Amino acid sequence: MMMKSMVFVGLAALLAGCSGPSARLDMSPVKSDLSLRAAVGSAIVRTVSLPTYAAGEELATETVDGLIISNADILWADDPARAVTLTLTRNIGAITKAKVGPDPWPFAGLPDVAIDVRVTRMIAGADGSFDLEAQYYVGGDGIDYPNTTNAFAVSKPIVGEGPAAIAQAQAEALLALSEDIARKIAR
Repeated sequence: MMMKSMVFVGLAALLAGCSGPSARLDMSPVKSDLSLRAAVGSAIVRTVSLPTYAAGEELATETVDGLIISNADILWADDPARAVTLTLTRNIGAITKAKVGPDPWPFAGLPDVAIDVRVTRMIAGADGSFDLEAQYYVGGDGIDYPNTTNAFAVSKPIVGEGPAAIAQAQAEALLALSEDIARKIAR
């Protein structure tokens, strides 16, 4: 029995080694021209919740039939939830000049507000646009701050073809979400 297990493990390792290398796709950051004064000194961006297809390592796209397919040959360069969380953190901090950090909170003390983003749709659509829909919540953590619930939806055109064009459209959609959240915590 032990010998069969070892043979199975060996075959699995051999098959894994035979598969070709996957390409890694990085999302280039897009800089905002927006500059706002934050109404808070600090904010935490909780780890972003993504749909299963968007949380996977493989690039997912939507077909004309409405099916979501993924391509095992093209992988995101970073864990999608981590990458989206860090992108929002960087963008919101740059726009507001507030001390913005990801979850877990990297600074001493409590942040003034917590930002919690729950993405419901994040996909390169069959219509040639990148769709991002989310619900996000902003609430006081370290200070008395009004709790708000906010809906967000944007569609950005995918300019060009291929994975890099999809990554660019995704970065632009995340920038639009970052700007929307920044407006909520601005004066």
